[in-house]
Amino acid sequence: MSKGSVLITGCSDGGAGSALVMAFQSEGYRVFASSRNLKTMSKIEDLPNVKLLQLDVTKTEDIRTATEVVREETNGTLTFLINCAARNYFMPLLDQDIEAGKALYDTNVWGPLAVTQAFAPLLIKAKGTVVFITSLSGYLNVPYQGTFAASKRSEEIMAETLRLELAPFHVKVLSVVTGAIKTMGQTHFDDWKLPEGSLYTPVESTIRDRARGQEGAPRMETADYAKRVVSEIIKGKSGKFWYGASAGVVKFGATWLPTSWMDSGVQIKTGLDVLVEQNK
Repeated sequence: MSKGSVLITGCSDGGAGSALVMAFQSEGYRVFASSRNLKTMSKIEDLPNVKLLQLDVTKTEDIRTATEVVREETNGTLTFLINCAARNYFMPLLDQDIEAGKALYDTNVWGPLAVTQAFAPLLIKAKGTVVFITSLSGYLNVPYQGTFAASKRSEEIMAETLRLELAPFHVKVLSVVTGAIKTMGQTHFDDWKLPEGSLYTPVESTIRDRARGQEGAPRMETADYAKRVVSEIIKGKSGKFWYGASAGVVKFGATWLPTSWMDSGVQIKTGLDVLVEQNK
């Protein structure tokens, strides 16, 4: 007999969502694992008590269909909703294509909200918990990640507001401020390039390496991350939970250190020093 039900978005192989599926499944929960494409969830498709759902968080019809499937199979309840689906993004803000930025917000901000709205009746019936997987990037002024960081901080602000707005209905909300974790690699950035005429062309290779996750920063094993996060969710934690590589350091720095100190740290190995020398 399962302990309850969980729906997780963004469960493609090698990512945090897939690891969270495994962690919840091992704890005895009925898991609904979702992704934009069912073929991307091969690592979890044969796990007992796991059902795969096609769910693009930017598509209303996908959300509606997923909600109906879960409602029918759980008698109209959902214990945990995990908003994990997200897109990463790297681009200097002066080179940011505005339409591409809006599309990023559709996935990272409006998508999680739309999914939460759809599953709210099931969560309320279960007195459940909504979880938003956010990012340390929202607390750092990391060069070339401004749009992504802004989207994840926006998601977190909405999560914190929902924490208050859903409290009267006995639904908890948890934001997991996530540090760097190991994934299969950001291969979708292999063809990344700056627009023609960019002021950042002299350091294009540096930015591309960072987009691929090759900046040399420490990363936590995805399975270790998922196990601890699931443990905190099951305990009934709400509010904010910081976890992942460098999470504690960033939390302390963002709270207590001068902005200039934090800026000096995040600029390391970004190529900005090269641009400074070239523009003296």
